[in-house]
Amino acid sequence: METIRIADAQHHVGEKVRLNVWLRNKRGSGKMQFLQLRDGSAFMQGVVAKEEVGEEIFATAKGLKQETSMILTGTIRADDRSKFGYELDVQDIEIIGESESYPITPKEHGTDFLFDNRHLYVRHVKPFAVLKIRDTITRAIMDFFHQDGFTRLDSPVLTGSAPEGTTELFETDYFGTPAFLAQTGQLYAEAGIFGFGKVYDFGPVFRAEKSKTRRHLTEFWMIDAEMAWMHQDESLDVQERFIKFLLAAVLKENSYELDLLERDKDLLQSYIDADFPRVSYDDAVKLLQENDFKIKWGEDFGSPEETFLANHFAKPVFITNYPKGVKAFYMKRAEDRDDVVVSADLLAPEGYGEIIGGSERDIDFDYLQARLEQEGLDLEEYEWYLDLRKFGSVPHSGFGLGLERMVTFVSGESHIREAIPFPRTLGRLRP
Repeated sequence: METIRIADAQHHVGEKVRLNVWLRNKRGSGKMQFLQLRDGSAFMQGVVAKEEVGEEIFATAKGLKQETSMILTGTIRADDRSKFGYELDVQDIEIIGESESYPITPKEHGTDFLFDNRHLYVRHVKPFAVLKIRDTITRAIMDFFHQDGFTRLDSPVLTGSAPEGTTELFETDYFGTPAFLAQTGQLYAEAGIFGFGKVYDFGPVFRAEKSKTRRHLTEFWMIDAEMAWMHQDESLDVQERFIKFLLAAVLKENSYELDLLERDKDLLQSYIDADFPRVSYDDAVKLLQENDFKIKWGEDFGSPEETFLANHFAKPVFITNYPKGVKAFYMKRAEDRDDVVVSADLLAPEGYGEIIGGSERDIDFDYLQARLEQEGLDLEEYEWYLDLRKFGSVPHSGFGLGLERMVTFVSGESHIREAIPFPRTLGRLRP
């Protein structure tokens, strides 16, 4: 007799098998017990019939508590009434780990309660589905870049400066010298293109923003891609292919999880089939003003503006060439005007906001040095970065994708924090 995973039940219909499972919930009557089971691969129902198993096993089933671990023996049966499509006719129950007073009961719980019990909440349907999707996207990211000729170069987590020119950094002591948790690996990736042509990094980054919006995290995973000999329009082509590749991977690998989340798979497919519009910041501001938004040219977009723009086009949309004053120092100036930079943000529809930010990088040594001085940044800290403009510089472009925000968009969840497994410390510290 074979021990199988729930996810493989379809291959064992009519067979007697073993399942190593936990009890999610149960219901029953005098003669039947219906066990809601999980094993980390999927969810299914086990049916215990008193007349089939006898008094002793039926009493065991009736007394099971939520999250008890056990080995079940039974026969797999196809059942069209089940969302999963299969059930287990239970014949024997071996309890492995008792469970008493499990705190996350089958009822509504508040966000604070679930955060405080995140080490347990990860067992439940919603985080299960979201984190399975996250796993697929993580693998698909590496597949895309590998197939496209990129080399992965991971950047340091501790850094001595602020690449984005912000003070919103977590400071730590590095043997008597101030150091900061990295907020991006982009500048290091720029150095890498001169050795490898196309590179990406993939790892945790940190932002010390005191934000309470559902879009922001203090710790998240970022993908930074940089490409030598590439202008912005070509980079946008790569970005569009990248997003569609990730969406296609999830539709292929996570149909079951998307169904658990009641995510509209046809809608996700429509994004793959669409061409992503490219709308200038100038035109976007005009569109917003025509629809009663009180925004002036030169201001950055907030959540309401981004939501309107993406929903207006009903698909992911690139907003291009932002004002220089709202973007980072390294972005290339537009050739025909000095007040905008060659940049783009990719906005996701359905209210999920920016999922990619990118630009063509300026390669003028004197201009970048002046910009660093204007931003009040220490030139000595960026000497190595300026060196990249002295020794064989070339046109190059890049972009960054926030993994958790992408997962939130794909999974259709209402809050980005559903997309991450744990806070970094226990207790009430929130991610």
